[in-house]
Amino acid sequence: MPRSLVGGDLAGPEMAQPYMKKDDDDEEVEYSPFFGIEKGAVLQEARAFHDPQLDVRRCSQVITKLLYLLNQGETFTKVEATEVFFAVTKLFQSSDAGLRRLVYLMIKELSPSSDEVIIVTSSLMKDMNSKTDMYRANAIRVLCRIIDGTLLTQIERYLKQAIVDKNPVVASAALVSGILLSQANPEIVKRWSNEVQEAVQSRAPLVQFHGLALLHQIRQNDRLAVSKLVSSLTRGSVRSPLAQCLLIRYTSQVMRESSMNTQTGDRPFFDFLESSLRHKSEMVILEAARKITEMDVTSRELAPAITVLQLFLSSSKPVLRFAAVRTLNKVAMTRPLAVTNCNVDLESLMSDTNRSIATLAITTLLKTGNESSVDRLMKQITNFMSDIADEFKIVVVEAIRSLCLKFPLKYRSMLNFLSNSLREEGGFEYKKAIVDSIITLISEIPDAKEIGLLHLCEFIEDCEFTYLSSQILHFLGNEGPRTSDPSRYIRYIYNRVILENATVRASAVSTLAKFGALVDTLKPRIFVLLRRCLFDTEDEVRDRATLFLQTLGGEVSIGNNEKDAKGFLFGSLDVPLANLEASLRTYEPSEEPFDISLVSREVRSLPLQEKKAPGKKAPAAAAAPAPVAAVDAYQKMLSSIPEFTGFGRLFKSSEPVELTEAETEYAVNVVKHIYDSYVVLQYNCTNTIEEQLLEDVSHCLC
Repeated sequence: MPRSLVGGDLAGPEMAQPYMKKDDDDEEVEYSPFFGIEKGAVLQEARAFHDPQLDVRRCSQVITKLLYLLNQGETFTKVEATEVFFAVTKLFQSSDAGLRRLVYLMIKELSPSSDEVIIVTSSLMKDMNSKTDMYRANAIRVLCRIIDGTLLTQIERYLKQAIVDKNPVVASAALVSGILLSQANPEIVKRWSNEVQEAVQSRAPLVQFHGLALLHQIRQNDRLAVSKLVSSLTRGSVRSPLAQCLLIRYTSQVMRESSMNTQTGDRPFFDFLESSLRHKSEMVILEAARKITEMDVTSRELAPAITVLQLFLSSSKPVLRFAAVRTLNKVAMTRPLAVTNCNVDLESLMSDTNRSIATLAITTLLKTGNESSVDRLMKQITNFMSDIADEFKIVVVEAIRSLCLKFPLKYRSMLNFLSNSLREEGGFEYKKAIVDSIITLISEIPDAKEIGLLHLCEFIEDCEFTYLSSQILHFLGNEGPRTSDPSRYIRYIYNRVILENATVRASAVSTLAKFGALVDTLKPRIFVLLRRCLFDTEDEVRDRATLFLQTLGGEVSIGNNEKDAKGFLFGSLDVPLANLEASLRTYEPSEEPFDISLVSREVRSLPLQEKKAPGKKAPAAAAAPAPVAAVDAYQKMLSSIPEFTGFGRLFKSSEPVELTEAETEYAVNVVKHIYDSYVVLQYNCTNTIEEQLLEDVSHCLC
């Protein structure tokens, strides 16, 4: 709960301090001052708002409780909300400043309907013209939050005057309200450009900050206007550090959208970013350094930003150390050599009392370290892991996985570390991250396969998570038969059939069948084990055992050869699930068995359709394609692109999702193509004006 709602001049002193309670061990336990309150009781207390002689203290406490309930997600019925709203409006008769602030908050949180807004509008407009600046500022914020477009025109004149008000609190409130209103009524807010431009030149830091934010929002759809705005302000007219941070963001955005070449002599925007590294405000320096590191710059241009961040690593302020190490961590992902000069400072942060800083320092070192420093880092991390929460451990595990892929010869020490981490206490997400990392290392580093599989088998013996056990068994069935000694894994797998729950037992049966299908020498032993599974108490386990026994024994014919049988049992399903479900629903039991080969492989979805803007003539290029299966058409198109040839078979393509409004000068939509391990986004950009030709179109993730 915000401090302003529970203490100070808004509530009594007894509500400002949480009450204390001692347990049997004489340990003091803190409780919320709102512990145990109920909505019904608070609504009864709200009747105090109707008293002829208002008790300001009591009314403040009741509103604070109502605000607490609303912020905790408590819902009020329409009748309850209406009754509370009308009761709160009666508190306008009080002149107490603290109570009036709570009334403003309550009205804003209740979000009254259009009929109810009319009742309170007159009181709020009266406060807008009050001589008390606090009333004026809060009334503007509340009124703009609850008003609709029809009433906005009536108060527009007051809002424009408030933007240029001498009091920064009033001006800032009007600007923030303009930012909110521009989302629903952009045309009205655009008419305030002159006043907003004047606010941008204000000496008040917050007024300049909010003014710049609103002015950018007004011009955001006009790239040329945004570029001119940035160009004019980068000459040094911005004094507010907050506004300077905003300007740095807008500058980098303009540079990114215009594809400005920073390696040429004409680069005023980049010079502005570089000069911001010498600003007296720390937040401006960090913002400039962060934006420079995100750009495609040369090592020479990147060096000043890295130097500044390195200085912040030894700052006495934890927030600066955290911001610096987090930025360096991101840089290390793509340009590790640029961060190596900071390694000494990063190593000192490994013992930082702030665990977030220490975690980022370690993961950064893992990305920038060389092969000779791996063993030393692993020893330091071992002592560190027991002191951090699971969310930080996951970050470290992912960094270790990346480091192992970078230095594959060090796989033994890293697999041992991951295996030891599996035996420690931890939640599902942490253990899943470790298992996923081991599986990745086994898949990418051939020499790590056997030792990695043994580590997984040892973990599965004591694994308490069904999903992870099933995942490991599935992976073991794919990789285990291809090792030099597949028989060593049979004991671990069959133990799951005996000791685990039904889901894991069923997975274990499938894994045993894979070993029997792929390793001929193990087939007799697998037959014996599968026959024992026929007496399982679970239908799924018995059915799988029966199917695999008959299939591997040749009693059931699936396809023309053993390869077809193995493909049916263990291969990926190349039939769309929707089509398979529809065929099964229409199948009528008869002497003829269900034939999966007769199920249609076509996904019956509409092909890509270019939507044209209403009232405009579509260009010839936007004509509808021939009515063929969408997935087949996409598969043919994508397979012709060399970068996508290794992605495998296309599983599904989505319908086009429009990314632009229908009235824009060009239309853009996106189609998502789903593969087994990849997602491809296809952006379709189409002219809607015949006289206009788009060239050199690029895509940028902002």
